[in-house]
Amino acid sequence: MTTQYWLVKSEPEAYSWESFVKDGRTDWTGVRNYAARIHLNGMRKGDSVLFYASGGPKAVIGTAEVSKSAFPDTTADEPGWVAVELKAGKALPNPVTLAQIKAEKALSQIMLVRQGRLSVMPLAKAEYDLIVKLGK
Repeated sequence: MTTQYWLVKSEPEAYSWESFVKDGRTDWTGVRNYAARIHLNGMRKGDSVLFYASGGPKAVIGTAEVSKSAFPDTTADEPGWVAVELKAGKALPNPVTLAQIKAEKALSQIMLVRQGRLSVMPLAKAEYDLIVKLGK
């Protein structure tokens, strides 16, 4: 199986990058959007993930990896909602802001630009690699 690439968003007040790094791993729970649920169900162990802080500077600030594929979200009141376990990776030396992403023609079609409220979204390998490169 080939690696897939994803971007997840979090409000720093709800769960910050610093908390994620301190914890080392986290269950990515609480997603209640049907499109995002489809994406969570598609995530596989070993997939690469970018962590985007949606408050403050609005920027991709680090990497992560899917360490456990979809399982029932224990925070949900209804069946069908899922979570994945993520393992913290490395902080990007330079956070990549939403403005930088929007300025890159090669990133103009990613869901972060087109559907800004979606909290879990797929990326093509080239898009993932470009964002990481911008963060160096």
